[in-house]
Amino acid sequence: MNIKIICPPGADGPAAFAARQLSAYLGRMLAGEEGELAIGLEVRPDERPGLPDWFSVELDKEKGSIMGNSGRAVLLGVYDCLRRLGCRFLAPVKGCEVVPAIVRRELALSYEHRASFFHRGVCIEGADSRENVLDFIDWLPKVGYNSFFLQFKSPYIFYARWYEHRNNPSREAEPFGQADALAWMEEAETALKRRGLLLHKVGHGWTGEVLGCEAQSWDVNPETLSAEKRPLAALVDGVRGLYKGVPVNTNLCFHTGDAAEAFAALVSDYAKESPGVDYLHIWLADAYNNVCECEGCRRTTPSDQYVELLNEIDRRLTAAGLDTKIVFLLYQELLWPPVKARLANPDRFVLMFAPISRTFERSYQVEKTLPGIPAYERNHITLPTDLAENLAFLRGWQEQFQGDGFVFDYPLGRAHYGDFGYVKLSRVISGDVKQLRRLGLNGYISCQELRAGLPNFFPNYVLGRTLMDESADVNALMSEYFSAAYGEDWPLVADYLFQLSSQSSTDYINGKGARVDAAIAAQMENVRELCLDFASILDVHRSSGGWATPFWEVLDYHRTYTLKLTRFLLKLSRGKPDKAEGSRRAFRDLICEKEPEFQPWLDVYRVLEITENYTGVCPEQS
Repeated sequence: MNIKIICPPGADGPAAFAARQLSAYLGRMLAGEEGELAIGLEVRPDERPGLPDWFSVELDKEKGSIMGNSGRAVLLGVYDCLRRLGCRFLAPVKGCEVVPAIVRRELALSYEHRASFFHRGVCIEGADSRENVLDFIDWLPKVGYNSFFLQFKSPYIFYARWYEHRNNPSREAEPFGQADALAWMEEAETALKRRGLLLHKVGHGWTGEVLGCEAQSWDVNPETLSAEKRPLAALVDGVRGLYKGVPVNTNLCFHTGDAAEAFAALVSDYAKESPGVDYLHIWLADAYNNVCECEGCRRTTPSDQYVELLNEIDRRLTAAGLDTKIVFLLYQELLWPPVKARLANPDRFVLMFAPISRTFERSYQVEKTLPGIPAYERNHITLPTDLAENLAFLRGWQEQFQGDGFVFDYPLGRAHYGDFGYVKLSRVISGDVKQLRRLGLNGYISCQELRAGLPNFFPNYVLGRTLMDESADVNALMSEYFSAAYGEDWPLVADYLFQLSSQSSTDYINGKGARVDAAIAAQMENVRELCLDFASILDVHRSSGGWATPFWEVLDYHRTYTLKLTRFLLKLSRGKPDKAEGSRRAFRDLICEKEPEFQPWLDVYRVLEITENYTGVCPEQS
């Protein structure tokens, strides 16, 4: 079949990329058809800027058009059109998409869609190869996302964890250095811009850089601060220096203004040198209860000092003629709203609510009456786990700032390791997204491992699709995803994973609650029984000429993985830490050995870090 995809002269890069994608997929889908098909692509910007992505699709067996309010939106429209024609983009893993053969008469579509929320993205975490990052970027728009966040000025640490094979003693470190990280960062940013995806950068690292330290990770810096830089560090317990030796976790002393001046100058210089950054994140230290205790800082609050710093950054960017958006963070001490200071130019800023300590056992529920915000007590705060208390902090900030904002949340950063079926967590994600409008937020960025795919990537699929269309039904999405991933026996898989989820705890694996817990122990016993019972279904699929899809092979490994992990959690919850440690080592040995086979599906570095540092076994014991 002769397929012509027509772009207007001078079409931007994302629209041209969309044309190539549409031609390639339709060529595969219509390979047995004859005749011609002509489809025009067009960018038609909104009269009012800043609206969420919009696209329209008109298609029949001979011709059609796809329009969008940007090149990115045209690409999103292309992928959405392909989905409605039967394509399924199931994972950021090669070979994990379904591209059906169709006939010309099935090319009948007429609709338009405006994304429910503007901000729809993922933030890099964990341990990632160059291919993991590029494959994830390629997948993002296929399931409705429009943004990607590369933390730090360079995502060096995320590459280093993989290529140095941290936490996996069975593998030797591979050659890797700063030059590799910078080259791959540039490659990733090019891939993002090719698709028109929005680029978020930095966040962590500014405070360490103000102190003259390289701040591209959470690693300890063995050097001491210079005499020139030491006065800029927060005074904590009578000492100024790097907090526990980690620059990125060290706060600053803003009393004299010298630290704020140095901070603002760094941001201004970076913004001038980085015109491709759409959203520049300005965060303080990644640790709490370590803010400055000097007499001057005590006379105000960390959030008041933070807002004054943001205003100085805005003044510098305005003077330089830069329109870079600045993302400010509600996190740790900064959950408490400022008392006096206010943002002078709200249009410059985007609020980011980061409730890192929340539970993921249930979704947000917006109550008419929220609890009061507890009094701020310098260096003696307790982070809220209760959902209503978290939302009270958000409401406090929103009473002062009515501009753009999104939630920066963590269901696939730690909590997912506690949900063995990923079904409960997917429902929580869906429920959270459906509350965003009532929360006064315009989207969601997931801070997560990119390799969060054991047993599958359904949670990410739900997040992307529901941010694109908040009316999306999670049960319908499950049918759509599971039928494509597992074939005609998908209801058996869905029931199995649903039951696993019903006996899972996202809180326990993250250190929330007592470590000795009879209810958790009973749940782990139930999970183990479910895994043992499901073996017969896997045996049938294994013996029928090989796995029908990669998802069945992954599900088989997931069963073994779950049996090993729950043995550890069972002994821990029964109060047998010595035996639990032996089981944790057996779990570690299994996943380290199997990592080459299932690398894109499970972040071995991260799950071992969680089970060592959060779940209840100290790393010194291992």
